Amino acid sequence: MKFEEAMEKLQKITQELEQENLPLEESLQKFEEGMKLASFCEKKLEEVEKKIQILVKEGDTLRLKEWKEDLSTEE
Repeated sequence: MKFEEAMEKLQKITQELEQENLPLEESLQKFEEGMKLASFCEKKLEEVEKKIQILVKEGDTLRLKEWKEDLSTEE
């Protein structure tokens, strides 16, 4: 499953839980599914965060540096 698909499903579940008067069992089932989707999305975001590291060469050594948006280039 793609991150975007999981987020769409999670958004739909949230809307259903907020707007519909669902039976308790169905509400619980949707809540559990939503928690699984939220966990999946969190893990995907953590994976992406790890990938957003820039390999920086300092002299003769290489080190990983976390990517940070350069705010000084804003207009």
